[in-house]
Amino acid sequence: MTQDSRPMSQSRTIMTEMVFPSETNHHGTMFGGTLMLYIDKIGAIAATRHCNRPVVTASQDSLDFLSPIQVGEAVELEAFVTWTRRSSMEVYCVVRAENLFTGERRITTTAFSTFVAVDANNRPIPVPGVYPETDEERKLYESAPERYQQRMKRRELRYSTQRAPAPASTPPSTEKTGQ
Repeated sequence: MTQDSRPMSQSRTIMTEMVFPSETNHHGTMFGGTLMLYIDKIGAIAATRHCNRPVVTASQDSLDFLSPIQVGEAVELEAFVTWTRRSSMEVYCVVRAENLFTGERRITTTAFSTFVAVDANNRPIPVPGVYPETDEERKLYESAPERYQQRMKRRELRYSTQRAPAPASTPPSTEKTGQ
């Protein structure tokens, strides 16, 4: 923990929305893409709260849809920074749905995203460290280096291999078109 490290709780952000028909598919459940938008927004807020600087999304991984969210339910997103590197921050987001008539709540989605703090020229800049205060936070903090290594391995496998050359373009046809 560095001298300018901050507690995870400082970045904790909660967002609640009601799910309307325009946000659902033909099954009456929330579009996954809409939920992904919410996860990106709340993650950016949590990361910005942590570093007090502009941030950009670097990756979204481990997005697990566990249960559908029905039209008319409330959806609550909770996000906070769980780990940092020099300029990047891992943000954990848990999504809960609530049936407002019965009070039943359930976890529907969990996700990990990475955000990078940037300066006025969109260049990465250092961020403060982070430290856990609760048992849940400690588990997320202690397991973060493994998630980081998995992200780096995935990135290396996906982007460092030589891509196959693009197919040669076909020369324009010399046939007459019946003019």
